[in-house]
Amino acid sequence: MTFVTDLRCRECGRTYPQSALHACDFCFGPLEVRYDYATMADSLTHASIAAGPASLWRYADLLPTPPPDPDLDLGAGFTPLRKARSLGKALGLSDLWLKDDTLNPTGSFKDRVVSVALAKARSLGFTTAACASTGNLANSVAAHAAKSAMSAVVLIPDDIESAKVAMTSVYGARVFAVQGSYDDVNRLCAELTSLQPDWAFVNVNLRTYYAEGSKTIAYEIAELLEWTLPDHVVVPVASGSQLTKIAKGFSELQSLGLVSPHPVRISGAQASGCSPVATAFAEQSAQIRPVKPATIAKSLAIGNPADGYYALDTIRTSGGAAAAVTDPEILAGIRLLAHTEGVFAETAGGVTIATLKTLAASGIISPHERVVAVISGNGLKTVDALVPTQTPPTLIAPTLADFTAHISW
Repeated sequence: MTFVTDLRCRECGRTYPQSALHACDFCFGPLEVRYDYATMADSLTHASIAAGPASLWRYADLLPTPPPDPDLDLGAGFTPLRKARSLGKALGLSDLWLKDDTLNPTGSFKDRVVSVALAKARSLGFTTAACASTGNLANSVAAHAAKSAMSAVVLIPDDIESAKVAMTSVYGARVFAVQGSYDDVNRLCAELTSLQPDWAFVNVNLRTYYAEGSKTIAYEIAELLEWTLPDHVVVPVASGSQLTKIAKGFSELQSLGLVSPHPVRISGAQASGCSPVATAFAEQSAQIRPVKPATIAKSLAIGNPADGYYALDTIRTSGGAAAAVTDPEILAGIRLLAHTEGVFAETAGGVTIATLKTLAASGIISPHERVVAVISGNGLKTVDALVPTQTPPTLIAPTLADFTAHISW
């Protein structure tokens, strides 16, 4: 069973039944899943959650679809929450944690949203999974579709990292590289939904359900902190959906009495080459001005973020902040995380760590806050960005003498 009541427009409040619909027919506002929290509260407890699987489906009652058959599930979610003592010491933060989503099945948090979206797609009768993607979503849709015996069609910008293209293709998906930016790809997919009504475009016609998967990051943070909430969370921002859903997850836990009320500041991290939300925050503007992306952080390169306005509002109302960091700072952030905590993040993770460093240095994050940094993807996906700046290995002869001649710390 699920506790979903209906879909509701975030702008005008009109309601809709559960269908493959992501925008209001009246005002074109985005739709949000609504739940019967009163009934849910009667059955949802810490014990009932702990009895669930070691995946995001332990929170099935809080999601818009029942869990898939175990034979169709890749086991996304319930990734580690790591105490980051060495990184915290380097940044002057005494209580720093990493939400390590590099360990999801295809190496990014997108496995969360795709797992939920395709479970809903199957219940609605779809047999083909599709998406617009900057890479990570393409990997996840292809893998989950393969596991579910669904066909997969993905559309990507023609300049994304080669590792992500290879990962998508190996699962058997049909891959189309579009000459243009992610925003061009997304626009094309929106047009295709009317031509291919039997295709489940996870981040277009199923976006309302898909986005709910990101809430599980908040649930896991709270559970792994022994059902308490952090003071501050730093989240990378692409479309802005992940940030807003993490905030929704914390709010739901408090409403259901699963955690004690506690304010959580939420800050957004962007690359300076694609920072419409951070720019609006810095300018104290309510307007998100679209930009043309130019950054190595391609998974965050969405110049016209669908949830940008809502992410900006969440940041402000929570008392958080937003910052943008340069490509050299992103690479330095990847190395700092790897050197201090042994975690290899993709460029989006470098954005998170570089932004964390910026916010800590400016005093926006205080030294004694309990802070969680969301590391959303694995560095093996974006090795291309690091290779040109890496120190090459020291070449030696196969002799002890040559080794000892070169070794020094």
